[in-house]
Amino acid sequence: MSVLKVLIIEDEVMTGIDIKETLEKAGHTITAIARNSDEAIGSLKKELPDIAIIDIMLRTSAHDGIQTATDLIKMHPMPIIYLTANSEMQTFQRAKDTSPAAYLLKPFRHNELALQVELAYHNYKANLPANTNPIVAEAIFLPFDKGLKKLIKQEVLYLKADGSYVKVYLKEEMNPYLFSMNLGHLAQYFSTPNFYRLSRSLLINLNCIERIERDHLYMKNQENPIQIPEGNKADLIKKLAVIRTP
Repeated sequence: MSVLKVLIIEDEVMTGIDIKETLEKAGHTITAIARNSDEAIGSLKKELPDIAIIDIMLRTSAHDGIQTATDLIKMHPMPIIYLTANSEMQTFQRAKDTSPAAYLLKPFRHNELALQVELAYHNYKANLPANTNPIVAEAIFLPFDKGLKKLIKQEVLYLKADGSYVKVYLKEEMNPYLFSMNLGHLAQYFSTPNFYRLSRSLLINLNCIERIERDHLYMKNQENPIQIPEGNKADLIKKLAVIRTP
């Protein structure tokens, strides 16, 4: 089973919680429960989901679920599952124009929802042209020295903001590569769980941490330590498989 990051857009609080608990029980993680289109767009800017479950009737929103889905897909292509109590054909036709992965009627069955989420994402990835979506591609190409530099994501140690540039440190390279773009933009293409935003200026590959000493950590093949921001160490430790002395 794939562990997916799911965005829930639902204005009924209890229903949103019910969906969250259902999917977490199935092993997935929830990026946010948004009650309207503005919250949905805001959550997308903080963390990119793999898939979104959207209620069509959003009573407290400026836009309904179909328009919200349209806006989100323009920002971040992903499969959409509509979950609604509305079975009218007109609504269904509007929803169909956005090419949803599924259209489920409330009240939903918990087991069915979990299965539909995994199936929707599987079919979405299977139908993607190979490596054309930089979010899910294993390697990306960035403008560099009048050409394009290939970066294999899992070979990246960490990314460090440097003004309007980003320094990218690689496992087998002594010196970093410098790219003309900001970290916030580049970070969205490193969305797998092993990449962690240590601070506003640092995105690190958790798999490449060699050791942690007090308020510093050391990355593979790097002599210079990275300072852990005050107050962030506890959250970092939660991301690692730490075994403590009994």
